[in-house]
Amino acid sequence: MLQNKPQTCFIFGLFFLSTAALAAEPDVARQKELIHLVRQDCGSCHGMTLKGGLGPALLPEDLRDKPAEGLAATIYYGRPGTPMPPWKAFMSEAEAAWIVDKLMTRFPD
Repeated sequence: MLQNKPQTCFIFGLFFLSTAALAAEPDVARQKELIHLVRQDCGSCHGMTLKGGLGPALLPEDLRDKPAEGLAATIYYGRPGTPMPPWKAFMSEAEAAWIVDKLMTRFPD
């Protein structure tokens, strides 16, 4: 049991750091850019009103049972073998988490 203690502390530390990073909110100008990106780029597959299209709907009622971390990872890394591309070239992991938070409540216009 004692042999696993350093690993446990390390894993807990990584989780804490990643959670802290995901909690960061982009500044107002960047929020506007991200909103535009979601409405235009994501909207091209998920529907301009996010009610679905080639991709699934991204409305709060459609996402409520999905884990936020998984949704953020899907945005950031994409889904290999599907039309969902990775967006990591255009945003940070914290920004992907911010987008998920907004999608799960009510995405701004």
